[in-house]
Amino acid sequence: MTMKSTSLEQPISIPPVSQRCTTILEDTLEGYAGIRDVHFSTEDGHLRITYDPRILSPERALHLVRQAGQKAGLRVAQCGVKGEQACALCAAQMGESVHNHFSRLMTASSTQTLFREGELIISLNGATAPGSNQAVVESLFPSESSPEISSRPTFLFSFSRRRLEILFTLITALATLAAYLGGLYGISPAFQNGLFLTAYLLGGVFGLIDGINALREEHKLDVNLLMIFAAVGAAIIGQPLEGAILLFLFSLSNTLQTYALERNRQAIKKLLDLRPPTATVRHGSRIMTLPVEKLVIGDIVLVKPGERFPVDGEIVRGNSEVNQANITGESVPVFKKSGDAVFASTVNGNGALEVRVTRLAQDTTLARIVQMVEQAQNSKARTQTALDAFEQIYAWFVLGGAVFLTLIPILLFNQPFYPTFYRAMTWLVVASPCALVISTPASILSAIANGARNGILFKGGIHLEKTADLKVIAFDKTGTLTTGIPVVQSIIPAEGVTEEELLRLVASAESRSEHPLGNAILEIARQRNLPLSTASEFRAIPGQGIEAYVEGRAIWVGNERLFHERGVPVPPELKQHLNTLKEKGQTVMLAFTPGKWLGIFGLADSIRPNAREIVQSLKKVGMQKVVMLTGDNEAVAHAIAAQAGVDEVHAGLLPQDKVAVLETLRHRYGQIAMVGDGVNDAPALAAADVGIAMGGAGSDVALETADVVLMADDLTNLPHAIFLARRSRQIIWQNLTFALAVIVLLVVSAFGLNLPLPLGVVGHEGSTVLVVLNGLRLLALKKV
Repeated sequence: MTMKSTSLEQPISIPPVSQRCTTILEDTLEGYAGIRDVHFSTEDGHLRITYDPRILSPERALHLVRQAGQKAGLRVAQCGVKGEQACALCAAQMGESVHNHFSRLMTASSTQTLFREGELIISLNGATAPGSNQAVVESLFPSESSPEISSRPTFLFSFSRRRLEILFTLITALATLAAYLGGLYGISPAFQNGLFLTAYLLGGVFGLIDGINALREEHKLDVNLLMIFAAVGAAIIGQPLEGAILLFLFSLSNTLQTYALERNRQAIKKLLDLRPPTATVRHGSRIMTLPVEKLVIGDIVLVKPGERFPVDGEIVRGNSEVNQANITGESVPVFKKSGDAVFASTVNGNGALEVRVTRLAQDTTLARIVQMVEQAQNSKARTQTALDAFEQIYAWFVLGGAVFLTLIPILLFNQPFYPTFYRAMTWLVVASPCALVISTPASILSAIANGARNGILFKGGIHLEKTADLKVIAFDKTGTLTTGIPVVQSIIPAEGVTEEELLRLVASAESRSEHPLGNAILEIARQRNLPLSTASEFRAIPGQGIEAYVEGRAIWVGNERLFHERGVPVPPELKQHLNTLKEKGQTVMLAFTPGKWLGIFGLADSIRPNAREIVQSLKKVGMQKVVMLTGDNEAVAHAIAAQAGVDEVHAGLLPQDKVAVLETLRHRYGQIAMVGDGVNDAPALAAADVGIAMGGAGSDVALETADVVLMADDLTNLPHAIFLARRSRQIIWQNLTFALAVIVLLVVSAFGLNLPLPLGVVGHEGSTVLVVLNGLRLLALKKV
């Protein structure tokens, strides 16, 4: 793709220190999610960006380059901040403002942009001799005066057009009313025609622009052009009033649609407004306030009670309850302590915290959610894609029908021109597919926005539709239906040993261990407030257990293998308990001190407290089968399955085995979803019709690989995701049925009852607004 060329008035000779400017550009680009690597060579004039195609489209990557150029220019202008004195020196040597210097540095005589898979290469063909540093592209890094790309943020440009649409619609209404009343009271025809001309120009300007752009750039016949043709046709037959009414109602309809859909998008973008613009940072003994964009990884941010977290980070000091509902959808605050992750825009409770920055402002979980939702809203569902294809055929059919209805009666049947052409213009209005076309995207956008606000991230409209078609849902066990953390289920002391003594001695020995099983025993001892002794000569034995000295005697804790290799047989009474615990699916640990058995611990991965309720809720929203897939043994799998209430269990599976089971289930029941943690379940997530990852807040893999992401580390939002998808499908079909019914009714009325053009306009535009509003109801859909 060849970029538009921009010529330079004269070559620029840049001192060597200007290399800092290119470093700022690289740093700025690398702060965006999805940008992996940036290299800008001033020698050969190449800007090479490597990006993740799963996160960024080529067009989005190019947009980020433009955006980074603007931000880099502003950073260069802030001389002397954070070690950027080189830029100040560069500006002084150039004898011009730093901003102008950077703008000229970002200029080349011609450029060429090459897209490859995951790579964007911008060649600066106009660069002069190596080292002259004529760099990057005016079209990529526009100045204030650039006519093609405004330096204002996109949302301001959209807001400006929206205000103009409202103003033009109002003026169109007033001009039409004034022309009508003027005709009744005998104003001059010239003045009346001037009013009609004003109504036509302002009422049709945006429709005409959009229609011409669609025809020129996408070779598509837009419904906007059909309305313009109908209005012009009304004027041709001497009915400018009806044409003006048509343009007013069409303009009003478009304005309402724009407002409604923009409100939908802003529902997500407003999440970013929750993030504080500044942060309190501690640098050594100094406390300062900085914009969040100035924070770097490793900065220590102070967060007071009740404040929102400005960035993603890790708590290094303090503990508190954190309300993170706007990220994960969890209604209950979560206790956070040192080492736990926190997310931008979530609310601190009653504790003062120090947080180490782990992600730049541009790359926080919140920013990535907003970015992914925007991308998802731009992606099309299967129904919408089919409607887009149908729209083109249908639009040409409508236009061809208008021509046919005009020419055939006049040429073959000698019908008078006026009523024939009037009927054709009415057909052009009432048969146009506006409501039909807008019915699906209005609902899809609303559903995606509702999901995001409730901690559910649909990666696109097609995944929303697939979720609505699900018949079976399969769960991984560990970390999904269960917590993934072993807990003590059984404590059986040996004869002559109390439970408290057994737990105290073993917990003391395990206090030096880092193994999850040892931590589980230590945790239950702490819960009972048992006094622990100091362990010495601790030694971990991989695959077997541990040994340590507690209160002057050796303590051995481990599995049967530990004692078998040391020639210590397990007594029959303990062996019986051991076998019973194994049958229950528990992992057994035996405790022994030379000359005396202490007892047995049974540990197991605990089921999530609400797992059974989640499974029941899934069946209520229409799941035919709930299945569990696990690599664990049969005993453990069936024990968890019984507690969760799942219908089917498949145990002892390797990753490739899970994929094979999913294929079998699909053939047997239909569309299937796989729910996992987004890491070790990646093959199964990819093989399922819908891959659902949980724990997306903090999990890069979950955000990148799954079709649907549950931002919280639990299953609470899963039934709502299914319900939301099915409800959106219902509303889409309601809209499609209603839109088609209105078209049929209006067409029949136009030919059977001589429906006047203004009433046809009201019916057509009214139906369009109604389907948009019906779709927007999904924004307010409550969680099941």
